[in-house]
Amino acid sequence: MDTRKLLIELGTEELPAKVQVKLAEAWRDGVARGLDDAGLAHGEIAYYVSPRRLALMVADLATTSPDRAVEKRGPALNAAYKDGVPTQAALGFARSCGVEFDALEKLETDKGAWLVFRSLEAGKPAAALMPEIVKKALSQLPIPKPMRWGAGKAEFIRPVHWAVMLFGTELIETEILGIPTGRQTYGHRFMAPEAIALASPDEYLSKLKAAKVEAQFKLRRDAIRAQVIAEGPKHHGISVIDEELLDEVTGLVEWPVALTGKFEPEFLAVPAEALIATMKDNQKYFHIVDSNGKLLPYFITLANLESTNPASVIAGNERVVRPRLTDAKFFFETDRKQPLAARWPALEKVVFQTQLGTTAEKCTRVAELAAFIAGKIGADPELARRAARLSKCDLMTNMVNEFPELQGVMGMHYARHDGEGEDVAMALFEQYLPRYAGDALPSGKLGMALAIADKVDTLTGIFGIAQAPTGDKDPFALRRAAIGLLRILVENRLGLDLVELIAAALSNYANGELMAHPPKFITAEELKTQLVDFLLGRFRAAYTEAGIGADVVQAVLARRPTAPLDFDARVQAVAWFRELPEAEALAAANKRVANILAKVEGEIGTTVAPALLAEGAERALAEAVLGLETELTPVFARHDYRTALGRLASLRETVDRYFDEVMVNTEDAAVRANRLALLSRLRGLFLAVADISLLQK
Repeated sequence: MDTRKLLIELGTEELPAKVQVKLAEAWRDGVARGLDDAGLAHGEIAYYVSPRRLALMVADLATTSPDRAVEKRGPALNAAYKDGVPTQAALGFARSCGVEFDALEKLETDKGAWLVFRSLEAGKPAAALMPEIVKKALSQLPIPKPMRWGAGKAEFIRPVHWAVMLFGTELIETEILGIPTGRQTYGHRFMAPEAIALASPDEYLSKLKAAKVEAQFKLRRDAIRAQVIAEGPKHHGISVIDEELLDEVTGLVEWPVALTGKFEPEFLAVPAEALIATMKDNQKYFHIVDSNGKLLPYFITLANLESTNPASVIAGNERVVRPRLTDAKFFFETDRKQPLAARWPALEKVVFQTQLGTTAEKCTRVAELAAFIAGKIGADPELARRAARLSKCDLMTNMVNEFPELQGVMGMHYARHDGEGEDVAMALFEQYLPRYAGDALPSGKLGMALAIADKVDTLTGIFGIAQAPTGDKDPFALRRAAIGLLRILVENRLGLDLVELIAAALSNYANGELMAHPPKFITAEELKTQLVDFLLGRFRAAYTEAGIGADVVQAVLARRPTAPLDFDARVQAVAWFRELPEAEALAAANKRVANILAKVEGEIGTTVAPALLAEGAERALAEAVLGLETELTPVFARHDYRTALGRLASLRETVDRYFDEVMVNTEDAAVRANRLALLSRLRGLFLAVADISLLQK
């Protein structure tokens, strides 16, 4: 099969840095679908993206699509003939296929019989198919607000200035977004502005690199990382790589050159987080810290060219960053003139959610809930109330208004300045933890109480007004709050029960002293059921990522334990049990017992009468079950489910023997009832952990 490389490139005005990779990947996937639909065999499709270009390279693309068998089904046979003569429907079908009626065939299946037209469609040249494939893929890109430019009607994320489509050495002549395709690309806007002629796709990367453009996003990113890291030791420090910033900067430059500037040490009196935020958000700078993690008065910027006078570039950046840092210093000093607590009245005018009241009312509810939780986990309830009352006050500060990502961080710094206790100050920061997957958790008991209370209050309120997340809509980030709540409870070993937490939150919403206008909720039971199911459902993905089978999680969910720490202990134990050699037989036996018990009409007793144990196998099982009930009672009480399942695994031979030798549904009603009671107690031992009958082979 004859194959060639295909290069497609769009030369654009500066593409938004944060969407470049997403855009390139979507275009690659769209072209791949088009090639597959056309039957064009191909190899790997690589994408290249930079501020001024979006390109694809298709390896080993077949020059022609294969011949394809075409089958068109026509009218059913009973409608195709009348008195042995073709009907108009049959004749019309033949005409639509471009053939005489006699060329049609019959298709007979067990579902019916039809007229059918079969033909062999010749393959088409890839060069003829590519323009439409490319245009269709471009039309399906996720561009929320496409632009128009010039007098044309083409729309794209940014204006397009040149287009290339080379199939080996052949130019595929067409128009892409109103631009005729050619062989010319362009290098760096300033260092190599002349047009570059391409004879074939093989020249693309090397000629661009010679023209000071690194078109491969990953290589450009790696180069930036290496350069930034290398700058740190030059200034007796360590460069800090923010991965999100690294991605963004990679999308801003085509030929990165790292340069380090400095700022006046006096700015270090401002909290480091604020200085870093202003350098990162406004200037896209990386920062440098010393060996203790303390911020140093330096910043690293990425120039998009090799300057003949780098000192001038550095000086220019230093001039630009100084006003930014001055603003941060002004915000910090101004904010500290007023204590956090004095900002409470402003929260009374900020709506948290229309039906759920103001932010001040939320803080009041959270204060009561945090105090309740603090009493449960060994923290000071009054300090929990204090922390909750201050928790959102920093939202009213200049610094957080400018840098919303500093909420909690600035609350911590301002609380320290106001003379609040260190545990209260830390709680203001830790209330938002974890902020993302893998983030740190609250480390202090006060922080844990406040973080749990804040999340439970939000979850309860939004579910209460029937605004639970649907599809990809989650405006209050309830999924993130749920996962964070579960992580705090499990990883910090807090044995709190979800139903109890929700009930406590509900009582605050119904308390007229805490809310001026208590909201109207769905019923309490409905709310508890929906919210607990939602929270426990968040466990599924987490355990799947950890390599725990879905059947293990389902076995535990069937028992619906509502304390996340207890839920996790059961999952870990069942996952361990599942690997034991006895697990499969005992799971099958539990399934058999469940089926037997499910068919029983009326109530099943719990008393096992020794006198009615006629068979040796059932006497052995009764002795084992009754003994384990006594032995495992304290084991279950301390939630040591692994030990419990390990002991229950010893029942395998006894259970197997029982089902081999004993008929449960005997004609003697008393004996049958006694055997059902024994099986019910056997099943109950396992159900004290999970429904292991749901485990798969």
